[in-house]
Amino acid sequence: MTDVLTIENLHVEVEGKEILSNINLEVKTGEIHAIMGPNGSGKSSLALAIMGHPKYKITKGDIRINGESILNLTPDKRAQKGLFLSLQYPVSLPGVTLFTLVKAALTALRNPNTSESQLKVKETLPVLKIRQELIENLKLLGLQESFINRYVNEGFSGGEKKRTEIVQMAMIKPKFAILDETDSGLDIDGIKIVSNGILKVADKKMGLILITHYNRILKFIKPDHVHVLVDGQIVDSGGPELADQLEEKGYNWLKDKDLSL
Repeated sequence: MTDVLTIENLHVEVEGKEILSNINLEVKTGEIHAIMGPNGSGKSSLALAIMGHPKYKITKGDIRINGESILNLTPDKRAQKGLFLSLQYPVSLPGVTLFTLVKAALTALRNPNTSESQLKVKETLPVLKIRQELIENLKLLGLQESFINRYVNEGFSGGEKKRTEIVQMAMIKPKFAILDETDSGLDIDGIKIVSNGILKVADKKMGLILITHYNRILKFIKPDHVHVLVDGQIVDSGGPELADQLEEKGYNWLKDKDLSL
């Protein structure tokens, strides 16, 4: 079955100021969509709005998964519907190990209609199986087994934070993953490792939205569709060749395009 994430005529405000307007996007499982644009164009805002951050008020339009609106759902409920967001700036969780976080996430996702207190006794997950799979995914992303017992993002380098986000994606196995500048903070070897990990984890079964400034990660993860976001609007869409044009010409040549498209 093909799952579909639909964003229709989306308008988003922050503190009374419209920052996104008329966003239309359809992502199917198995597809890779790249969203590119200059700094401040609204790329991260779009990711956070899709995930349900309360700061971002949707004033018009809809977000649907398989035809069902998710606008009234909290971020955790959206995750249970199959959404995953890898943050541009992952936060540290002192006192919470990566294993604890992953186990808690999997427990919550497998019991979508259970209260937090009931989750503690609702289901006993196969701890050894989770641990082994987590170790395998750490290795896939070039991280040592010791990360399993480290506090999430505490003392991690920028690249290690981005890699562990993909490890979490690998464990959760969402329908749709939004990866916000996963390539930032990575050197060329890191980009290769992370790109390979993303492709193996997604395995044509997830819908991927890659948010990036640059074409470099797209040399390893070939998108099916490229969308250019400028001043809060998608001003152009095309195939992977559009990313090559952007690398060659920059974004200024698109600013005069008809924003009503």
